[in-house]
Amino acid sequence: MSAPIVVGVDGSDTAVEAAGWAAAEAARHRVPLKLVHAYVLPTHSYPELVLTGPEVQRAFETQGRQWLDDVAGTVRAVAPEVETSLVVAPPTAALIAESRTARLVVVGSRGLGGFSGLLVGSVAVAVSTHGACPVVVVRDPAPGDGPVVVGVDGSPVSEEAIAFAFEEASLRDAPLTAVLAWTDFQLDSPFGSWATVDWSQVEADQRQLLAERLAGWQERYPDVRVDRRVVRGGPARALLQAARDARLLVVGSRGRGGFTGMLLGSTSQSLVYHATCPLAVVRPRHVTR
Repeated sequence: MSAPIVVGVDGSDTAVEAAGWAAAEAARHRVPLKLVHAYVLPTHSYPELVLTGPEVQRAFETQGRQWLDDVAGTVRAVAPEVETSLVVAPPTAALIAESRTARLVVVGSRGLGGFSGLLVGSVAVAVSTHGACPVVVVRDPAPGDGPVVVGVDGSPVSEEAIAFAFEEASLRDAPLTAVLAWTDFQLDSPFGSWATVDWSQVEADQRQLLAERLAGWQERYPDVRVDRRVVRGGPARALLQAARDARLLVVGSRGRGGFTGMLLGSTSQSLVYHATCPLAVVRPRHVTR
């Protein structure tokens, strides 16, 4: 059976938006959609003389099941197959566990417990950092005719992101914008001064690198029209600008500047907080499809 697309449900508006996005994604890939609600039973802070432990558990189960049923009723018109799962576990731990056998995990940017001033919730950050499969953080509904945008930097993690982005663009019949951003600090130079560097040649080399990274994928997906952009500047800023009207922004979990052992690089972490369209964080290892 195909690995499912998993989405976290917690009764918040952002979770409903994430479920809608995930349902459309499941329909495009023709795979099941799994709605997961996880909760933790309180150990104190409720009047024990009035409510017993079993009554509290039943109340949590009833509320969780209601949220799952409501969302399932909404998305069944779109998704080919819908399954629901009610789990007693911390939401982050539950979704990370699901990611080990999922095709994709989708979360809303902020959950029911989020503060109004926060751009992104703790569950979204933790799952995108530790998930074993690609994770999509959905903040706002994306425009219907924007491109898919992917960050390219020449690293093996970037290759995974490129593959994911080409597939998503092809399924959506959307153009793909591939962005390679470079800065002075990324370059190894034998020169004693940056004043002697031929910056036009450096940019030409970066354009060649981008072309090489995209070549095989353009052959595999000839239906995808690609806009190549080489930008001198910070990658997070360049990607945010390119993705202002994007349907989806795709990045690797760590770029070529990442340190071994880091689960999420500075660029992908910044985009988790600030991207205004759905963001896919793609890890090196994928579940077999």
